[in-house]
Amino acid sequence: MKRLFFSLLSLAAVYSTSAQQPAYKDPKLPIPVRVEDLLSRMTPREKFFQLFMIPGEIDSTKPDQYKDGLFGFQVSAGGGSDAGGQLLSYNTKETALALANKINKQQKYFVEKTRLGIPLLPFDEGLHGLVRQGATSFPQSIGLAASFDTALVSAIGAAIAIQSKERGIRQILSPVINIASDVRWGRVEETYGEDPYLTSRMGVAYMKSFETRGVITTPKHLLANVGDGGRDSYPIYWNDRFLQEIHLPPFKAAFEEAGTRSVMTSYNSVNGTPMSSNYDLLTRIVKKQWGFGGFIISDASAVGGALVLHKTAKDYPESGKQAIEGGLDVIFQTEFKHHELFDPHFLDGSMDTARINDAVRRVLTAKFQLGLFENPYVSVDPAAFSDLNKARELAREAARKSTVLLKNARDVLPIANNTQKIVVIGEEAKAARLGGYSGPGVNPISIYDGLKAGIDKSQELFYARGVGLKTDSFEVIPSKFLTTADGKQGLNASYYSGIQITGKPTTARIDGTINFNWTLFPPDASLTPDFYAAEWNGFIEGPGGNEYRIGLEGNEGFRMYIDGKLVIDAWDKRTYRSHIINYTFKKGRKYALKIQFYETIGTNATIKLIWNAGIKDNLNQRIKEAVMLTNSSDVAIVVAGIHEGEFQDRAFLSLPGNQEAIIKAVAATGKPVIVVLIGGSAITMNNWMDDVEGILMGWYPGEAGGDAIADILLGKYNPGGKLPITFPIHESQLPLVYNHAPTGRGDNYYNLSGLPLFPFGYGLSYTTFSYTDIKLSKPSIKATDSCYVTATITNTGSREGDEVVQLYIHNELASVVRPVLELKGFQRVRLAKGESKHVSFKLSPKEWAYLNQQMKWVTEKGDYRIILGSSSQDLRLKTTLKIE
Repeated sequence: MKRLFFSLLSLAAVYSTSAQQPAYKDPKLPIPVRVEDLLSRMTPREKFFQLFMIPGEIDSTKPDQYKDGLFGFQVSAGGGSDAGGQLLSYNTKETALALANKINKQQKYFVEKTRLGIPLLPFDEGLHGLVRQGATSFPQSIGLAASFDTALVSAIGAAIAIQSKERGIRQILSPVINIASDVRWGRVEETYGEDPYLTSRMGVAYMKSFETRGVITTPKHLLANVGDGGRDSYPIYWNDRFLQEIHLPPFKAAFEEAGTRSVMTSYNSVNGTPMSSNYDLLTRIVKKQWGFGGFIISDASAVGGALVLHKTAKDYPESGKQAIEGGLDVIFQTEFKHHELFDPHFLDGSMDTARINDAVRRVLTAKFQLGLFENPYVSVDPAAFSDLNKARELAREAARKSTVLLKNARDVLPIANNTQKIVVIGEEAKAARLGGYSGPGVNPISIYDGLKAGIDKSQELFYARGVGLKTDSFEVIPSKFLTTADGKQGLNASYYSGIQITGKPTTARIDGTINFNWTLFPPDASLTPDFYAAEWNGFIEGPGGNEYRIGLEGNEGFRMYIDGKLVIDAWDKRTYRSHIINYTFKKGRKYALKIQFYETIGTNATIKLIWNAGIKDNLNQRIKEAVMLTNSSDVAIVVAGIHEGEFQDRAFLSLPGNQEAIIKAVAATGKPVIVVLIGGSAITMNNWMDDVEGILMGWYPGEAGGDAIADILLGKYNPGGKLPITFPIHESQLPLVYNHAPTGRGDNYYNLSGLPLFPFGYGLSYTTFSYTDIKLSKPSIKATDSCYVTATITNTGSREGDEVVQLYIHNELASVVRPVLELKGFQRVRLAKGESKHVSFKLSPKEWAYLNQQMKWVTEKGDYRIILGSSSQDLRLKTTLKIE
């Protein structure tokens, strides 16, 4: 390697001398030569800034601060200011043309005003559509996985890549190829589900479409971003076998098959080491074992997590040193000024220079590969922008293919043409939610609007608001009801170092409300994050002469006094809960208020002052309206949803708020009821599933989702989607995945089945399919051979439809315990009424391979069950292949 480096450097030097120009500026030279020439000219500060990325844009009042260059940036919505805390401002209001012009302007500074003219690498998010104004919003990733259609996902990737590149965006921080091993995780919606094979196939299809079009993908999060309890970024202690066989395969496929040139680390620690500095995974496996030649970036502000969260670095410079020397290449921060936290060790010689050069080399290589040195600017010709109508049709097709039919009792779906009156119930019916990491979409269509446009003129459509996701029982008391002793709005706040509320406070201020969640940092920089106390004093005035429910919510270790009387006492630290009392406030009178709080842990300190004075509970009225309209209609469609997202994990999987109450009340009318579910993860249904006739899982269906779901409800399209995750009966079964190892005794609980509500791969159709005639190309093969599996699929129902044929394998005998089933192939097949088609699967040697006792990848001799089915439990055909 050293010999090659010096050879390239010598060649660059010779060329530079003869051509009277720097070698790195000559596009005719090989990229490695250009990289080494440029690297040899860079100062330590210039190298550092090629390893530092931020959201934001150039501060036009201080352009000189960028004179040493920058890796890349994500243009914010602001008008030329520094990032300034604009953490990932995705939903901008700029048109595609305006954004292209802005990126060109920023690029021009770095190309023409910095010493070496190294161009930026503009980046953004594109999980299921570019998160920008005027960009198409496709179904959320989990919905795309439910399509089991790699060609569809490839086409969507191409559309997003084109919409990104025409704006000047050349790196997408997507997709999420983590394994959704626990459906309580709030980010399941961003994934392709629980299976490593399905995730790999969907991820490769998506990423390859970008990489071949000159947009770098950054799959995330390396590695295993969900831990115990389904909690986001939770520390994991999983053995190497589990990581290599389940969690790493999608990343390996991304590098080897999709050609992805970047990857993002996760926030969590893996086996005791923060992922941003995990040498074993980043360097030993990804770079050395796999030969990954791209660059590794951190998640936003993750490098500092070694200091403030994991406590494995003494300060920020040390955390940066650990990360780079562990194998990270680029530090992703949320503000430009954060570079001051990390650059000391890049400049003082304490870091491994060879490792810094390697990181810079990887970044520069990508910029040269993208052609940014020759073509740093993007066209601003409006005629060059892509056809949004064509992309919208693709989004509609994707939403139709993603929707999963979970229940269809008495063939309630599709809704009969002679149905005269239809009522749609629920706030979700008009919400048109797009899911996490979404832009605004282009004219998103709600389910209600889709049905309104799709029904016949002879049919009538009604709407009842019903309820939404939240149960509005309490609110944080607004500052207008709180005053200090000298008449200012809010409460006097005193913060103490230590947990005794005595003596002089460390800091004092006025807090408008009490609504705090101190996680990484204490209330004030003068306090330690894990040992402090607070007291608030002032007056409270109720809005009228009524009795209200008032109290405190948060981590216990708080108490409240009203007019000098102790009314809430939860001073012992025990748990998180709400303590509520009834209290009558006389109109026009102010009551003395004192609240005290202390914290001894510092990881999730929460305190809120709440009441129900501003809440108008009209649940009964909403239920009454929904029931009344159902009684006067022929069929009711209840649209219900869930709340989830990044750092929004769910302890309970049931429908939130009062949505279940609405479903049960409407179902009690005796009219046919169809429930359409909006969300990105599993939902428990025990309380209402048996009361309704139809259930559709619509996921977050994208901007054309309302039209697509209406197509399915009205029978204009036959659903064929399948579940990419397992739906449990109850949260107590979790984690629950189809490809688990055999149990030592049994799957069941004493008082609950161990089986799921809906298994992985499950999904109904308006027609039926038969599976026949499974055959192997050879009954036995060598370990190095491939094998073909064929079968005949026939549409035995009354209408055209899609079936997803799933191929699973199982080892009959192995030297290590193997999963009960492993998905190794799938095909989505469209069949006309009565039509038959032959399906064929190729199983290559890599499909049989697993880690033996010595942790070596092998294909062991023996019998392998080959299984075809309509889900991981609806297994239709089986045969046995012998590997000799």
